[in-house]
This record gives sequence, structure tokens and C-alpha cells, in this order.
Amino acid sequence: MDLAELRALLARHARPDMSTAIDGVLISKVERQSPPATSMSGTVMALIAQGAKQMALGDRVYEYRAGQYLVASVDLPVTGRFTRASADMPALGFGLVLHPPTVAELLLQAAPGDLPPVPGTAPSGMVVSDAPDELVDAVIRLLRLLDRPRDVAVLAPLVKREILWHLLTGEQTGAVRQLGLADSSLSHVARAVRWIRDHYAQSFRVEELARLSGMSESAFYRNFQAVTAMSPIRFQKQIRLQEARLLLTTHPHDVTGVSARVGYESPSQFSREYRRQFGVPPREDAARLRGTAPGRVPAVV
Repeated sequence: MDLAELRALLARHARPDMSTAIDGVLISKVERQSPPATSMSGTVMALIAQGAKQMALGDRVYEYRAGQYLVASVDLPVTGRFTRASADMPALGFGLVLHPPTVAELLLQAAPGDLPPVPGTAPSGMVVSDAPDELVDAVIRLLRLLDRPRDVAVLAPLVKREILWHLLTGEQTGAVRQLGLADSSLSHVARAVRWIRDHYAQSFRVEELARLSGMSESAFYRNFQAVTAMSPIRFQKQIRLQEARLLLTTHPHDVTGVSARVGYESPSQFSREYRRQFGVPPREDAARLRGTAPGRVPAVV
């Protein structure tokens, strides 16, 4: 595939905050290799046009490079870094936020036999594939609209639906399709993920989350591990530490208070786990991050 036009469009329209004039479309431009950084993945498709990125989810490591795309079908705590990026050849990426209602609508419109079969097991919440030419072509046509603002309102939704359709009929159909199915194993796990994110400071029992998700305890634990690559308790710990990092950018001298707000009873345990996660103690990290608070944009783009 020829990625030259895609690279030119991304380089021309890249902004520091990754936003664009098209809702749900993100552009990243990174001019140096980066140390590992933690964030939430978002539910997003990310296509790399130049450079390469590495993403760790639990014990799994995903690498994607120019001409490949990644799908995150659940909002997951990840650690990522660009492995190929320089001022002369920056890493360039396109991102499209995935909305379950739009996926569900396309599934309802599809005729029997239009979609490839999917395995019966729960898909991983993160997958990587080579991008087919038709997907790259649709992305290019969507980005061209940034040069024609009057066409965005009418044409952008149509091209975004085309991109979703290529994802649904492509190699990673399982992960994308389950995003739009209300009764899929992924949607059940996503329900538990949302609860943990909304109540990260609260303790819980796995059987309670299983009941909330409408699954037996054994099925829930198995599917949660398959989707997120970690246990529910470890997932909660990742969320707590990321929220603590955000809080410390505005409360850098209150490590004890922040640890309590995110659910830790022991400040010393919090400091140990924080240092294990981010490589430095909370107070030192807060001083380094002051004025540059971690963002909420998807980490995979």
C-alpha cells in the first residue's frame, strides 16, 4: 500500500492535543522515542502511517508499525511508548473513536452472510492487524475532508461508517462486532470495567462483579482475563494508580491524602506500588509532572 498521502495529511493537520475538526478523529505526531507512559486506551481504532509503537496490556505486549492498525474494544489501562520516532521522521498515527451504538446499527443493517464468522471465545480487548488497502483508502478520504470544512458535516459520518464496516468485515471482526452486541461476553466484561472505573476507590468481591455482569463467577473471571489480560483486582489497582497520578499533579504535597482518596489504607503500600508502576516515588513524580498533567486522550494513537 502507498502511505505517502496518508503521511502528508497527518503531518499537515496534526495538533499538540491530537484533536481535529472531525468529531472522534484524532491525529498524533511524535518526534522522538518516548519512555513508557501509562494511560487509558479508550475504545478506538489506531492506524500507524509512519514509525512504530509498543503497547503493554497486563502481561501482553502489542507492537504495531506503519501499515498496521490496532483496535481497543474496551477502555483499558495500558502502558505505551513510541519505538520509532525522530524529528526527521516523526511517528504519525490516525485514531477513530469507536461508539457501540454505531457498531450496533451497522450490525442490524448487515444481511445474513455479510459478516465473517467469529470464534466462540471472548476476544481480547486489544488486537493488531495489517491494514487492508480499502481501510487505508477510507481513512485518507476522511482526512481529505479536513481541507474541505464545508463537506465535513455531511460526508464525515458516511466515511466513518465505511471505516467501521471495513473493521467489521476484516480480520478483527470479533473484537469490533462484540463492541456493538448488548449480550456479548465483551459487553458483559465492559459492564464490570465501567463499574470498577466509576468506583475504583471501593473494595469489591469478584462474585459481586460477576453478578453485576450477568455471568457465573468462573465464566466472569475467565472472560475478564481474556479481554483485559489481568485479574479484576489488578485492573482496579491500575485504575487507582492512574487516578492518583492525575490527582498528584494538582495536589503534589498531599501524597497521604491522595492515596486515601483512591482507596489505599496504607500510604506506604501506595508509595511502593506507585513506584513499581511509574518508576519513581509519588512526590518525585508529582514534581516532574507539575504543569504537564497526563491527558485523557486515548493512549494507543
